Amino acid sequence: MPPASTPLFKHPLPMLELWLSEQGCQRDTDDQSRWFCDRPEWKAELSLEETTIDVRYTYTDGNTKRLSFPYSLSRQDLDDAIFGSLE
Repeated sequence: MPPASTPLFKHPLPMLELWLSEQGCQRDTDDQSRWFCDRPEWKAELSLEETTIDVRYTYTDGNTKRLSFPYSLSRQDLDDAIFGSLE
């Protein structure tokens, strides 16, 4: 795995998939570019687009939030932004 400070676009696809798996995400069986992640406070659907990772959060209170992150961010920055504590 490249260092966490490496931009995500420099990660080979298998390493990107490993990173998502290590975060507890599961790949959609029908759409290889879509992943799902469950946390106690939220659930997320991640979509691996051409230039971004799009994330749709659904919180336990029913609220939703959509965010988009460019692959130019480091894996550490994305790790913190996507999987860190969001409110």
